Amino acid sequence: MTDLNHVERWAGVLIEKLAPAERKKLARSLATDLRRSTRERITAQRNPDGSAYAPRRGQAKTGRVRRKAMFQKLRTTKYLKSKYNAKGVSVGFFDRIAKLARVHQFGLRDRIARRGPQVKYERRELLGFSTQDVNLINDGLIEHLTR
Repeated sequence: MTDLNHVERWAGVLIEKLAPAERKKLARSLATDLRRSTRERITAQRNPDGSAYAPRRGQAKTGRVRRKAMFQKLRTTKYLKSKYNAKGVSVGFFDRIAKLARVHQFGLRDRIARRGPQVKYERRELLGFSTQDVNLINDGLIEHLTR
């Protein structure tokens, strides 16, 4: 995960001088861009560091089974949400779907079905900052502040 402290150091003072309405406008554009970037990364099935997700476990079925990509519904706007205000931006999974995302994010144990066996899931980082996201934040800040 990339550290955002250096962005906060150079831009924090400038952002504090903006009016609350301007900060909210900036937060909205950054939240939209970060959500789009995260969605594209999940679609490409990449961790924030650029490595590929761990593959699914093999199934016991014989014959060819065509599978859709992992997290196909999870990356939609219904589940992957961005929240923003004048104080900050957050992109993530909220409410009930957050448990499923947390299990995959940290590689935890969970049940396959309600009364099914517990399984240890592979770690697949759905959320996090890649170097492209940090560049996106830097570019968005510079563009907004120079207007």
